[in-house]
Amino acid sequence: MLHSDSEETLSPRARLASLGLVLPAVSPPKGEYVPAVLSGHLVFVAGQVPMTDGELTTTGRLGDEVSIERGRELSRQCALAALTAVDSVVGLDRVTRVLTVTGYVASARGFLDQEKVVEGADELFFEVFGAAGGHARSVVGVADLPLGSPVEIETLFEVDR
Repeated sequence: MLHSDSEETLSPRARLASLGLVLPAVSPPKGEYVPAVLSGHLVFVAGQVPMTDGELTTTGRLGDEVSIERGRELSRQCALAALTAVDSVVGLDRVTRVLTVTGYVASARGFLDQEKVVEGADELFFEVFGAAGGHARSVVGVADLPLGSPVEIETLFEVDR
C-alpha cells in the first residue's frame, strides 16, 4: 500500500482516528501473564484473540462456522488489541517499526487460506504505521485456539527509548 508524504507525517494515533478507530481497553489476561513486555527497544505482545467487552467476539473455525472475510475482521480486531497492549507499556507513538506478526488460525480440515485471514492484521499495521508497518510474518493453521477463538495474533514491535 502506498502512502502520500502527508500521511507519512501523521502520528499512529492520528492515523487511527482517520480510520475511525479507537483503541479498546486492554483485555485482562486469561492466565498468569501480562499483555505486553518491554525489553530494551522491543515490546513483545502476548497473543491477542478478538475480545469485545472482555468476552470473545466470535468462536469457531475458519472453513466451517467462520468465513474468510469475518476472519480478516477478527484478525484486524486482534491487531488493534495488540496496539492497545503496546500503548499500555510504552505509548503507541514510540513505535518505530512492526517487526513480526505470527497469526494462528483455527482451521477446519482442508482449510488452506490461513494467510488471507491474517492479512486483516497486516493491513491494519500498514494503515497505522505506513512503511514502518512492514513486518516479517508467519501464519499457522491449528485445530483449536484458546476459548474457541478463530484467530490469535502475536506481535513484536520496535520502539524508541
